[in-house]
Amino acid sequence: MRTDLIRKTALTAAGLAFTGGAIVGPVTTAFAAPNTSKPASQAQTDRKGHGERQLGVRYEAQPNFYYCGPAAARNALSVQGKDISVDAMAKEMGTTEAGTNSINDITPVLNKETGKNDAYHSVEISTPAADDKQTDKLRADIVKTVDDGRAVVANIAGTTTDTDGGIHSFEGGHYISVVGYRDNGNIVKIADSADPNTASYEVTVEHLADWIATRGYAAS
Repeated sequence: MRTDLIRKTALTAAGLAFTGGAIVGPVTTAFAAPNTSKPASQAQTDRKGHGERQLGVRYEAQPNFYYCGPAAARNALSVQGKDISVDAMAKEMGTTEAGTNSINDITPVLNKETGKNDAYHSVEISTPAADDKQTDKLRADIVKTVDDGRAVVANIAGTTTDTDGGIHSFEGGHYISVVGYRDNGNIVKIADSADPNTASYEVTVEHLADWIATRGYAAS
């Protein structure tokens, strides 16, 4: 299972066309839920009962074309107020220019940095397309994880369309963070380290499930 912007050692043509080439340096931007001066957990408490949550993220773009795994984990952990070096996480994950091998290499790092051995577990969607049961589980896992004050990290591949009609294409594979949801989890908020110009967007949970298909995700 390949898991980064690449399947071997270079971006696909589709990936290059989408991202405009490799990112030459880190870019930091913030996007967050309302009242971001409050801890993420407080922001969630304020919004319970409305079928939606959005966690505050200290977004950072990945510094090179193969660090999407460490960057997605770093952005996910930022919702817990953690600021961790992507280089340190890349070392723990075994990330190389061929990417980060699987979600199973990311889950232990998320647990370590969260401070709980069972904060996250890996879930695979091994089929070519997600079925209703797999989609329903993904929706429930996102809602539970976000309600717990944590972000989901997902390994995706292929092309999807966001709710505004934007196209996101990673034919060789990529990692993203899921940092919020609305409509009871039918629409999910993505933090994407690939390009700071498209750092944040929303997709339907059905599209996300099919994007994850043949790969996996880390959730509570």
